[in-house]
Amino acid sequence: MFKKPLADLKTSAPLRSSDRRKLKQRLLTQKFSTHVNEHGVAYLSSESDPLWFTLGKGSDELIPTVYTLWKYPELLPFLSTPSAVVPKLIGGADLMIPGVVQHSPFLHPNQLVSITQYHSYPKLGPPLAVGRMAVSNDVLNRSDRGDDVKGKAVHVLHTWKDHLWDMGNGRKMDVPAPREVVEREQAEGATENDAKQQPVGGIQEQIEDGTGAEDILGGTQPEASGSGTQTQPATDAARPVMTTLTPEDVSHCLRSALLQALQTTLKSLPPPSFPIPASTFWSTYILPSRPAYALGTNGLSDSNQIDIKHSTHKTVKTFLKAMAKEGLLKLKESKGDVLVTAVYPAHPAVGSHRPHRTVQSVGAQREKAEERERKEKEAEEKKKGEIQVIELWKPHGSTVAWFVAAGKDTSSLYTMPDIREIFNTYVSSKKLINVQEQQYINVGEDPALASAVSAKNEDIPEFMKREETLKRIRDHMQPWHETRVVGSDAVRKKGHVRPIFVTVKIRQGRKAATLISGFEPYLLQAEELAEELRKLCASATSVTPLPGKSSDLEVMVQGKQIKAVTDLLISKGVPKKWIEVADLSDAKKK
Repeated sequence: MFKKPLADLKTSAPLRSSDRRKLKQRLLTQKFSTHVNEHGVAYLSSESDPLWFTLGKGSDELIPTVYTLWKYPELLPFLSTPSAVVPKLIGGADLMIPGVVQHSPFLHPNQLVSITQYHSYPKLGPPLAVGRMAVSNDVLNRSDRGDDVKGKAVHVLHTWKDHLWDMGNGRKMDVPAPREVVEREQAEGATENDAKQQPVGGIQEQIEDGTGAEDILGGTQPEASGSGTQTQPATDAARPVMTTLTPEDVSHCLRSALLQALQTTLKSLPPPSFPIPASTFWSTYILPSRPAYALGTNGLSDSNQIDIKHSTHKTVKTFLKAMAKEGLLKLKESKGDVLVTAVYPAHPAVGSHRPHRTVQSVGAQREKAEERERKEKEAEEKKKGEIQVIELWKPHGSTVAWFVAAGKDTSSLYTMPDIREIFNTYVSSKKLINVQEQQYINVGEDPALASAVSAKNEDIPEFMKREETLKRIRDHMQPWHETRVVGSDAVRKKGHVRPIFVTVKIRQGRKAATLISGFEPYLLQAEELAEELRKLCASATSVTPLPGKSSDLEVMVQGKQIKAVTDLLISKGVPKKWIEVADLSDAKKK
């Protein structure tokens, strides 16, 4: 949302006492709401840190910024995502469903949520983004169960390090450390009403009695510490406390685990699978189906306490007999042990059971997230070793006047994202976007832009599609490229970047040879390539000047060696997209 610096900022003024009281009341109102509409005003602290904002005209709903959420992380329900996804969110992307690792329950479309970085249980990272839910909790639960669900999970409105964040004087503050927390509302036995009544870091009481109003409305500043500043941690009283489950609580959870298994893994079990030994039935179906969190008589606990020894049954055999008496399964005695001979998924208790997040699903999701993060880190490490080729453009000819009008240096080199940002800012500030069709730009209304996009001897167009306008500006600029290799200085050269050509041709009668050219921009040496290919392919190699180009060389290796050459170039860091191969040997024979 805040990808660019905020424009058209109006004069700021301190809040009057009456406005302060109104804002205080609005905070109370928002805390209990479940839908947040968009609006358009920023509320700053006395130190100019943005604490709340609105999006859209006429809206009274307040959206907390990351500054506020760092102080009161429990203010909004959350979704967590791997660390590799966070830079993409900061770059302007929305959070996709496959990127969700953990989430609060009872979420629904348009609900305001925070996004945190995933950490292993029981730690939870600080909020790093704010957005609106794009889907319901049911869709996320399907993804939790392993279904291939795609699409957006959250429409991101504001992130750490975006331009709204950068407005604040505290923009250099350190990210708070992960906190230990267990989501009470995710516990087995909790209801949606229970979740709504959960404390949010004491914020309700602090607003109502006025003790926390200064913090929330902007009267205090985080204490300075070291190179940055630290937000105040949530109080211990605000954090859910782990408690011990009673034997009755454990027995209830084990029964819920069986009902969950009867709804899922046991439901489609074929008859030949029976009988099943009690120990196998217990470890394969009951234990994985235990609720990840349990809400007992004395409070919240995790799955570690949900064990047969802590229940009223004390043994697996006694538990299964109790379930058989209830009609959920059928048993058979065998040499002092019991065998499960049948299960009954159609039992009324199974139909009325409300599914919960299981130990197995949470563990699988955690492993999936860790595996994804591992692969992304490996890809990043591999990318670090690649030769980086960046396409650049310099103002030239008819585009120079446009860059001057945009207030930009005409001697600098620009990437395509740079040009796009300059263009978007320019057409917005000059009000050149067509009112009826916003995909069109009224280029005829601006002489500098019209000159930059017009071809030679072409009449100046009245309007043009946005992408076509941008493409013409780029095409009328002077192309450059930059090559970066780890351990070496960047090399910039005029002209378009060209791929490395790897071509197989028939030479000297019917003998095939593989020719490599165009490798000089990638800082590769011809003699070194030839020597490595000679050893790698066990074939003769040679280096000769390219016809008509005294400074460019061509490496030849005997035989059809496209794969060997391509693999060698990639191992040297040449991106695959910059390698162009062609086998012309068959065409020559014909």
